[in-house]
Amino acid sequence: MTRKPAAIRAHEARAPEAAAFARPDGRGTADPRPLKIERGVLPHAEGSAMVSMGRTRVLCTASIDNRAPGWLRNTGRGWVTAEYGMLPRATGERTPRTSQTGGRAQEIQRLIGRSLRAVTDLTVFGERTVILDCDVIEADGGTRTAAINGAMVALHDAFVFLSNRNELKGPPLKDTVAAMSVGLVKGVACLDLCYAEDAGAEVDMNVVMTGRGAFVELQGTGETGTFDDRQLKELLRLARRGVRRVAAYQRRLMGDSGLLPAAE
Repeated sequence: MTRKPAAIRAHEARAPEAAAFARPDGRGTADPRPLKIERGVLPHAEGSAMVSMGRTRVLCTASIDNRAPGWLRNTGRGWVTAEYGMLPRATGERTPRTSQTGGRAQEIQRLIGRSLRAVTDLTVFGERTVILDCDVIEADGGTRTAAINGAMVALHDAFVFLSNRNELKGPPLKDTVAAMSVGLVKGVACLDLCYAEDAGAEVDMNVVMTGRGAFVELQGTGETGTFDDRQLKELLRLARRGVRRVAAYQRRLMGDSGLLPAAE
């Protein structure tokens, strides 16, 4: 029996090499998608912004209601709240409008409201309600984080509207707020997941932080796997990097209004 040459036998004995990890759009693991926020896109709203993170696009408007919720009447305090929805064809298949009021939408709009209230002084704009409407035009992952990033700009511009009418008692914003998604995809920590990555991620997390770097909310879930302390630290490191980029972009847009505290 003829034996194969030693070099061939050694090659066949080697374990197959793992395929190199690659993201669907070719980004590095720490690279966010292109970010764009356009202000003043709807002239009827007191504040508005269109935010794009990759292919995800969300229209954010801020409307001022000159009434506070019932439980805040006669307190001198105002309120900031949010509503979130998706256009029927924001996704690959049509989503009926009747399904837009379910648990997912309620959870996301509460997150948006909490995130914006965390950086708002509710005592300086009177007994008013600022309603943030976040409507997803196109969904490709990270819609809630994009909504927070755009709503921050829309809220700021609504306060500019009140300031121009001398209806603020003081600075309305204590800081900016921004959000970013991270996750473990095939065991690799990645920043700013698109839908293809999010749908198959073992772990996904949404991180909301102030411009100064304080955490507002962490939403981390083991979808098909678990994560340890080391992986959590890496995910948070990536999220902080992404949030800093968004916060710097927001401040460049809003920094000349005089309504933001000085950057640290």
